Amino acid sequence: MKFRGYVRPDGRVGIRNHVAVIPASVCASTVAMRVAEQVEGAVALPNQHGCVQIGKDLETTARTLAGLGANPNVASVLVLALGCETLQGERLAGDIARSGKRVELLTIQQCGGTLKTQERALRIARELSQEASQIRTEEADVSHLILALECGGSDTTSGLASNPVHGYVSDKLIAAGGTSVLSETTELIGAEHILARRAVSPEVAARLIEIVRECEARANRMGVDMRGTQPTPGNIQGGLTTIEEKSLGCIHKGGSSPLQGVLEYGEAPTGKGLFVMDTPGQDIESITGMIAGGAQMAVFTTGRGSPTGFPLAPVIKITGNPKTYAMMEENIDVNAGTIIEGTESVADVGERLYAEILQVCNGKRTKAEALKHMEFGLYKLCSTF
Repeated sequence: MKFRGYVRPDGRVGIRNHVAVIPASVCASTVAMRVAEQVEGAVALPNQHGCVQIGKDLETTARTLAGLGANPNVASVLVLALGCETLQGERLAGDIARSGKRVELLTIQQCGGTLKTQERALRIARELSQEASQIRTEEADVSHLILALECGGSDTTSGLASNPVHGYVSDKLIAAGGTSVLSETTELIGAEHILARRAVSPEVAARLIEIVRECEARANRMGVDMRGTQPTPGNIQGGLTTIEEKSLGCIHKGGSSPLQGVLEYGEAPTGKGLFVMDTPGQDIESITGMIAGGAQMAVFTTGRGSPTGFPLAPVIKITGNPKTYAMMEENIDVNAGTIIEGTESVADVGERLYAEILQVCNGKRTKAEALKHMEFGLYKLCSTF
């Protein structure tokens, strides 16, 4: 099956054509937002990181921001730096440039302050926007797609309806040569042994178990035992009683395909098929990691309803709760509540969702895009120093 996308210098195919304005640290975030607001097609990624970070925490931020800049939905990048931050602008720009796309860098301290930087940045961003507008779509196979699998605001209908639809679509894409990424390590707790049985090797299975154990250990150090509990009030109100019950529903998003590997946060898949990314259960941070890993879009199941979008990639929203769809139709793209009502099967809704994915690949805006929902957040591993 084919779609029309933007072929990038590294061979990857985007389904959007953004100019990304990426601050290397929080100190450049305001300038980045002001520039993006004034240039058609430009999107800023303001964040509170990049300075006085150390070790693995710094490396995670660097890998994530570089991955977002290199994402195939991005045509070109303007990196803005203050000049004295831990994540130096030269490093970030160089990491993104390995994708082959055009990357420009401005440093506020070298430009002479906010206003001078903004003036220069606007001229560069305008030029990048005009260049991007000249890029034409080409026919591409669905095997180029990487699908981010996400859930949030879960309730009992998530595991019964929308997540199985997610899995149906994931399996269908993988059968066509594509890739899916399952996330939210917190929501594998209690079901990790079931998913591990599908690993392609003992090493992959062991790594999956390891990231779950590490996740639990972090919670234990804070005096919290995740097993037997349910951390979010909304999930409890939605009828979920334990983290294990939630996890059994969550792994349905990964369908039945073999598990090929386990990825670090923001790491790109090394092949085709199903992967797990070690992300937190916080929806925005989880989606950010998968888009940094190269996913061109996310499919987000939500029982109780969520308006979440993302700056660089479309987010398709699906609910298995008929009442939620009726209440939040302006935010939900696909109604899987018909499964609960008995009028459609998982396969029926799965085919509808797959068709919606292809339409979005071909340019249809999701409801989150149309409403300019651009939620964004980076995962932080430890305290700032």
